[in-house]
Formats: sequence, structure tokens, C-alpha cells
Amino acid sequence: MRVHRTTVRAIDVMTVADDVRITAPLRTAWDVAALEALPTAVAALDGMVREGHLDIEALCRVHAGSRGRWRASRVAKVLPLVDGRSESPPESWVRVACARAGLPAPVPQFVVLAAGEFLGRVDFAWPEHRLIVEYEGAYHFDELQIHRDDRRYERLVAAGWRVIRLSAADLRDMDAVIARIIHALAHPFPAR
Repeated sequence: MRVHRTTVRAIDVMTVADDVRITAPLRTAWDVAALEALPTAVAALDGMVREGHLDIEALCRVHAGSRGRWRASRVAKVLPLVDGRSESPPESWVRVACARAGLPAPVPQFVVLAAGEFLGRVDFAWPEHRLIVEYEGAYHFDELQIHRDDRRYERLVAAGWRVIRLSAADLRDMDAVIARIIHALAHPFPAR
């Protein structure tokens, strides 16, 4: 546990059920961006944006007027990576790792169509490379879901897409994950 003490302005505090005082979303987001590791901060802010608790443009305006504010440079590194389309922390972590590696940004929650037919919505895609990356949480390892996923991936591959499937175990070695993505981006499928 890390303890951080600072003055909290009245504007940065709100009261919720049973008169519990908490920091307002903008202040909370600032503190998370300023204090947490980059992947953790991005994942938390992605979730806040996705759930409608944070207006990222408002946080950008706060940052724009924050010259000299504590850890403003650290917040500046988080802001461009926040994307409320990420649906889980692992998705955010993979996106951050891609950005840190200098890879082109993937399209989160990309809808894949083939001849007008819906094949699926995938975690990330690099459409110009016909590459998909899917993070599979515990839910995906249910016996029935495994079969559904396998059929869906077969349809995607048959339509000319490559699929990299990631599990929690893969995320323990993010360098290896990035190496797989780099390799796939550098070696496109042969033209059909």
C-alpha cells in the first residue's frame, strides 16, 4: 500500500450514498494517472470512460491548464492511450504494450464482415494487415464456449484473417506477446 497525502479542494470532492465523501471522477482519474504504472492507469481510466464516469476530454482540458501541477508529465503519457472501447484491463494492457513498442494502433472492438456477413466483433484488429488479437478470459475456457470460439475463429481464418489468441498466462510475458504481434504484422498472409 502506498499512502499519498495532499490537499483536496472542495470542488474535487463529492458525496454519495449515506453521506460518504469521495473524490470526484476528474480528481480520481488525475490521481490514478499520476500515481499508477502506465498500463494500470490506462486500464482504470479506460474503465471509467467506458462506464460513463469520466469525460476524457474534460480531463484533457484539466491537463492543458495544469502547467507545473504535480505529475502533469506523467498524466500526459496516460491521456493519449485512454480508449473506452477496451472492455477489460487485459485488453488495455495489450494496447499499452503495443503503443510502447511503437506498433500501429489496433482498432478496438472491430466488427469483422465478409461479403456483408457478420463474422464477429474482436478485441483488436489491424484491418490493413488482416490481423486479429483476442484476449480470452476465464469465460472462454468453459467447454461450450471453447467450441463456439473455435468455430468463430475458423470462420475468421477462412475469410482471410489471422488470429492471435491470448490467455492470462500469455500476459505474464508481454514481450513475447508483442513479439508475436510484430511477427504477424511483418509477415502478412500471401495474397489469395
